[in-house]
Amino acid sequence: MADLDVLVVGQVARDLVLLVDDVPEAGRSAPVRRRRELLGGKGANQAVAAAQLGARAGLLGVVGDDEVGEHLLAQARADGIDVAPVVRRRGVRSGLIVDLLDARGHWRYLEDLPPATLLTPADVAGAGAALRAARAVLVQLQQPADAALAAARTAREAGRTVVLDGAPPDPATADALLAAADVLRADARETALLVGEAPGDATAGLAAGRKLVRRGPTLVAVEVPGEGNAFVWPDGQLFLPLSDTPTVDSTGAGDAFVAAPTVALLRGEPAEGAARYAVAAAGATVGHPGGRPALSPGALADQLDRIPAG
Repeated sequence: MADLDVLVVGQVARDLVLLVDDVPEAGRSAPVRRRRELLGGKGANQAVAAAQLGARAGLLGVVGDDEVGEHLLAQARADGIDVAPVVRRRGVRSGLIVDLLDARGHWRYLEDLPPATLLTPADVAGAGAALRAARAVLVQLQQPADAALAAARTAREAGRTVVLDGAPPDPATADALLAAADVLRADARETALLVGEAPGDATAGLAAGRKLVRRGPTLVAVEVPGEGNAFVWPDGQLFLPLSDTPTVDSTGAGDAFVAAPTVALLRGEPAEGAARYAVAAAGATVGHPGGRPALSPGALADQLDRIPAG
């Protein structure tokens, strides 16, 4: 396994996207207008995004020893992702996420994610060499707290950049995780878990970001629902509005959003540049169904042109 720019620690699953005009009532049916079957799960989506942005990306997650798991690994390899760290769990079915999306962009998830498809501290220990070698480790915090903390600490102790996506699943580990992080991305619900209240406007978003920077990370991104994202770092702050791109499906925007600044920071971009890259990547993802990113240079350039100068 070659040294990686970004190793993503998170969920791997089959993503079945069904686009319908309207979700039927109980006892009724509806035709599927479009169907996509993809490599999915937040961890895999973030690794795909990093690879599309030109990073050497790897993935640490769990799939079963079934045919679906083999297919997911083949898809990841085709995307240029190093899957050597992925755990193949014997006797376990691989995860499945069904994204039921209506014509108004409203989504409903049906998830079959067996507990055995989550990482354990032993899995993380087995991938210790990969975690210590990657330039950045992106930890998706839907994983169990003990495994997430083990991954973050392993990378931190090796002097690697640690990026956290979400809120720590166990409040008892929140301080330790934040202390190990260089970058934190939190949506409004996750921000409420961390600071006690979801931000209702840009001012509140920036205030929440300042509180979180004091707990360890040197760059924090906080969602303000319906308005945009607040970015805070030790000597600056910035609020960027949402992209004006029409939204078909918002489910993958957060995954692209967190992968993009990770890559930007590795390239030496300042905090403000990384923030703009995050918003551009999210905007480039919402225009198609499914969580899989589509971060072509042209799409990113178009989105960057849409971001107001600040």
